[in-house]
Amino acid sequence: MTDQIEKPVCMTIAGVDPSGGAGVIADIKTFTAFGCYAAAAISSLTFQNTTGVFGSVDQDAASIKGQISAVLDDLPVVAVKTGMLPNRGVIETAAALLKDSSVKYLVVDPVVRSTSGYDLIDDSALRAAIEDLFPLSSIVTPNLQEAERISGMKIDSVDAVRLAADKMISFGAKNVLIKGGHFFDDAAENRMAVDHLFTSGGDHRTFEAPFIETDFTHGTGCVLAAAITANLAKGNSLVDSIAISKEFVTEAIRTAYKLGRGHSPVNIPTDRRWL
Repeated sequence: MTDQIEKPVCMTIAGVDPSGGAGVIADIKTFTAFGCYAAAAISSLTFQNTTGVFGSVDQDAASIKGQISAVLDDLPVVAVKTGMLPNRGVIETAAALLKDSSVKYLVVDPVVRSTSGYDLIDDSALRAAIEDLFPLSSIVTPNLQEAERISGMKIDSVDAVRLAADKMISFGAKNVLIKGGHFFDDAAENRMAVDHLFTSGGDHRTFEAPFIETDFTHGTGCVLAAAITANLAKGNSLVDSIAISKEFVTEAIRTAYKLGRGHSPVNIPTDRRWL
């Protein structure tokens, strides 16, 4: 028997996209691409493909407790990423289990609505996420639309991004990464895809990459948050984890190809440079 290199264990708590472009399946692919061992708890079974989300069957508190407890009781989970958490019971249960665990990093990706406009979480669940998960998180990673719903304000400038992040930090988040800054310069040439990191210490840092004009973007938010989770689990700093993950997602978008009739999924890189 040969010696095996120990892999950091990452866990995703999220919904299943049966077409494989987002959610738990995309998270597992991403964890694996970075050389981590992937575990998962299923919060919802969605009915979706590249053209949209058509419905879901959500798990209850007992189901999510059984899944998370089984993993945490057995595996040395270093980092957890949450995605679609559909109801208050699931969120409160997950938060209580994570609070009492030895998990070092928690990345909260507050998935609230699909690109096609399907609401994935109700207001009561969103309040539970803010109250119970944000204070436990290492970082919260909303896109602009999610940040608007969480903060209750319109975001149409960098100043508004800062105000929304400040509001989320006031809710207990230690760090907030708001994605999607390219919307502020639609008329500009050589557009950049800009993500904004704000910390509870008052720091503001941007992460930029060339904006790629494409519809092949299904799963970008899930993949970015999962990549940050994996890099934190491997011992990288938060800033380095975001920078590496930004590069990873840019490559995933750049190499994406037509798959399905709608918004094709990104092509998650698997070359050894990410290990």
